[in-house]
Amino acid sequence: MNGIASEPPLSLDDAYYDPIQHLNLLFSHPSTVSSISQVSSTLQSKHNDISAEISSLQTAQAYGPDSSLERMQSAQAELAGLFKKIETVRSRAIQTEQNITSMTADIKRLDGTKRNLTLSMTALKRLQMLTTAYEQLRGLAKTRQYRECASLLQAVLQLMRHFNSYRSIDQIATLSRGVGELQRELLEQVCEDFEIAFAKGEVGSRKATLVEACGVMDALGENARARLVTWYVNTELREYRQVFRGNDEAGSLDNIGRRYAWFKRMVKSYEEEHAGIFPPHWRVGETLAMSFCDGTRDDYKGILEKSMRSMGGAKIDVNLLLGCLQETMDFEQSLERRFSNEPRASIDTLSSADERTQSFNGSISVAFEPYLSLWVESQDKALAAMMPKYKAQPLLPPDEEFSTQSVISSAIELFHFYKLTLSQCAKLSTSERLLDLAKILAKYLDEYAQQVLLAILQKPAQTGASLNDIILVLNTADFWHANTGQLEENIRKRIDNELVSKVDLSSQADAFLGVASAAVIALVNKVEADCEGAWREMKNTNWSKMDSVGDQSSYVGELLTHVNAKAEEILAVVVKQQYARAFADKLVEHLANAYINTIVQCRPISEVGAEQMLLDKYVLTKALENLLSHHNPSASQPSQPYVPPAGFVKRVNMIMTRVDPLLKTLQVRPSPPEGLVQAYLIHIADRSDTNFRKVLELKGIRKQDQGHLMELFGIHRDGPGAGSKLAAQSPLLTPLMTAPGLGGVGVGASNLNLMSMDRPAAALSTAAQRFDAASLGEKLLNAARDGVERIGTPAGHEEGGAGSSGTGNNAASINENLKNFGKFFRRDIGGLGARFAKRDGSADDH
Repeated sequence: MNGIASEPPLSLDDAYYDPIQHLNLLFSHPSTVSSISQVSSTLQSKHNDISAEISSLQTAQAYGPDSSLERMQSAQAELAGLFKKIETVRSRAIQTEQNITSMTADIKRLDGTKRNLTLSMTALKRLQMLTTAYEQLRGLAKTRQYRECASLLQAVLQLMRHFNSYRSIDQIATLSRGVGELQRELLEQVCEDFEIAFAKGEVGSRKATLVEACGVMDALGENARARLVTWYVNTELREYRQVFRGNDEAGSLDNIGRRYAWFKRMVKSYEEEHAGIFPPHWRVGETLAMSFCDGTRDDYKGILEKSMRSMGGAKIDVNLLLGCLQETMDFEQSLERRFSNEPRASIDTLSSADERTQSFNGSISVAFEPYLSLWVESQDKALAAMMPKYKAQPLLPPDEEFSTQSVISSAIELFHFYKLTLSQCAKLSTSERLLDLAKILAKYLDEYAQQVLLAILQKPAQTGASLNDIILVLNTADFWHANTGQLEENIRKRIDNELVSKVDLSSQADAFLGVASAAVIALVNKVEADCEGAWREMKNTNWSKMDSVGDQSSYVGELLTHVNAKAEEILAVVVKQQYARAFADKLVEHLANAYINTIVQCRPISEVGAEQMLLDKYVLTKALENLLSHHNPSASQPSQPYVPPAGFVKRVNMIMTRVDPLLKTLQVRPSPPEGLVQAYLIHIADRSDTNFRKVLELKGIRKQDQGHLMELFGIHRDGPGAGSKLAAQSPLLTPLMTAPGLGGVGVGASNLNLMSMDRPAAALSTAAQRFDAASLGEKLLNAARDGVERIGTPAGHEEGGAGSSGTGNNAASINENLKNFGKFFRRDIGGLGARFAKRDGSADDH
């Protein structure tokens, strides 16, 4: 155990003592187990010693001479003494405060006495000053010394305000009544002086006195000043009211100029004789003008109502009404300019910065607003008379030559008329009347698009629209499409905010875009008319007797010669890239339709003939890709070959390759029959017995041989591998149901859905009846009536509408279809599409 105590880390008194380590050291070998009793006895002895030591220490601490209990009792006694001393100090402080208060009470009373004495002396001094000033003011008022009165009156009124709380004192109340009576006497005296001076014509001689009197009126306050100004205005306008209200002739609308001339003379007299009397911040001239406007407005209201009653419901002369209104508005503008430039001089520096709250605009002309509908009706009649004149007059003046950017002269004239009319109406009214005019303008934009522009494209065969006429229509439609949007924006800026949402000319813009579409189609049909010979040669070729496939057929070269020559002529006069692209797109579509129509009429077609047609189609496709090279050729560099836009090439290939399934099916021999059936299911891919029979007829298979093929077609069509992949009706062959030569059914281009169906439904009527110059007018009218297939016009709509609608309904229907044309033409990504918004004429690669 002594060995244990000798190890410092294993000492029982160590703060970091570890009993486990100590035990492991004591019993490090099994032989040491026998010493457990000895170790336990040693530990117990150590424990007892420590316990005894602790007990002795506790006893010594508790009962010793310096024990903790004694120290606690001593601390409590000291705290009690401290609290007693604090209480003593507190009581002494209270006593001291009481002593000081009693000592200073007399001083406080003296301070209160001094303050009250000061107030009393001030009040007495002010009372003395008020009494003296009051007496002086009475004396000055009797002698009409207004300059001194003005300053003294302000002092009296300011001093009197100090005694408002002392009115319960009889003497103060008497003095207050005296001051009030003196104010009234001064007011009446000044007014009397003004009345006498003006009545006797002594304004000039007494001008100094009147100017000083105005200072007194300023001191008397706003009510006194307003009374004097009102009296002056009524005095100056008394003659005007007597002359123009009591005399029917002088007060009529015909003599409206005399009213304004009289006022101008009166204002001139005011400026020369009276303006110097009144302080500038009174703005007497402006008040005089506003009073004149108020009275004149009331006169006009009565005159207009009386005129309407006396005429027995007949309408007032619009020209007279408009002339009076214009003269009135000019007069209001002159007043507005005059008084808005006047300085804001004022005796009060704060009020000198105040803005004028009243405006002369509309102060008189508002009386005419209920009658502006007559003016709007006159504009309606004027525009109605202009439409037949525009329709009959030449497109360009005799002294003006055609250019590629020319616009029909009537469009420029109509544009200037619209601009002037809108400007006039915006000056007259920006409320309901301006909205009525906007509706009138929209109405005649529709009529101009239909009756003037579309009528040019609908000229009869003898005088069909020339290329220059069509270009003029295209340019004019584009001109009005752009300006219609600007016109709408201009109206929206001028009209009242609550009516802005009701202004909408988007349908008129669509109508002009529809006319542009019709003009592009007319250009396309100029090309088609030159291609009749080439299509005739293709139909005369014996496609069933061909032995081998050679170079391109002879009709292909003739067709491309006519297409390129005519397209070059047309694209040379089409300025904007958007319309050049639209023309090329439409031309490719129409040529593809014509190619399919002619294929149908070339039956029977052998396998070699179908292969030759496929080769011809490829040659046509490659040639059509370069159509746009004829537009603005000077822009391209001569040293570099022309590269067509990628988007146009893609569109041409998409359109022309849609005929490939039919030609590839016709290339398959009827024997073995399963091969032809499988080729149909792969290329045409529909379930229609009728369409399959059409292919058999195109191949020239006899009817008695078609039964077996039809039976095989039904088996393969309904087989487990093909049924879910086949369409009910092929968009390629279904339109061929009306093709002539196929069981009494013909191919109508109006129903043909092989290409992108964004052309007019009647663009091609039959294979033998395509658009030409001789029937262009009728075809365009039918196109406008039938609408656009891509928009989704029902096939039966044409028949139902044609038999039941009258002339007015037909016109409305044509106009509505023009708008549909425009909507389609704007969004057609192959024609104009998103590029149409580019007003600079730039093109992209779409």
